[in-house]
Amino acid sequence: MKACKLQMVRVCFFLAALAAAHGQNGTIGIDFGEASDKFGALNRTTAALVDVTGKVIVLHANQKEGFPNVVAGGEARFPSDTTNHVSEFAVFGGLEFRATQAFTAGFHVQVRKILMPSSTIQGQLFNRENLELLEVPLFLEYKFGKTRHVFVQAEGAPEFRPRFRTSRAGPSPLPNPNLDHAYFIRGSLGYNFGKWYAKGTYQTRYFKFGSAFGNPSGLYNWRSDFATGGVGLNF
Repeated sequence: MKACKLQMVRVCFFLAALAAAHGQNGTIGIDFGEASDKFGALNRTTAALVDVTGKVIVLHANQKEGFPNVVAGGEARFPSDTTNHVSEFAVFGGLEFRATQAFTAGFHVQVRKILMPSSTIQGQLFNRENLELLEVPLFLEYKFGKTRHVFVQAEGAPEFRPRFRTSRAGPSPLPNPNLDHAYFIRGSLGYNFGKWYAKGTYQTRYFKFGSAFGNPSGLYNWRSDFATGGVGLNF
């Protein structure tokens, strides 16, 4: 929990600094919902979830010349049960091209840290290493309706091999497994009220590692789903 609090403070300071430096250029929101995680052959578990996100336009581009906006932001995700569920923290920067008044496309290069829980199997405690990821997801947004207040957002990417870091629970007794394949997909539907917005989000994330000595009973194989709804501020 101390690690979560420290990461939360860092991300919140990052978002606050961006907001202060670039007023009237971004969003910050908080969402509540439920997270579902399944590791290997263990039973799926669910827990309440809080997700804090923020994004600012660091540099406005000349849309007529076809240049993109430069954006930056971050995310902090906290489950109510860290014994069976992951906590996630990320910062990102990227480019967003506004093709029309309604459609935006771009990519967000982000660094994400995932705090992995330990598991008990056959009476023995297994400590997973934490994961650090470099992600380059494609970002799409479409606004529709007469006033373009309704918006749909989609984001997703394959995952690269993660960097393993020793968790606070202790090092894993086994060598780190090799990544087979992984990906994440996220979709949101929302409505912009002007100063405020509301949205709902669903995401699925999947990691599959090789069935070697470092992945007993597939305990590193991980499927995560979450569904949230919340409100945010346009500043």
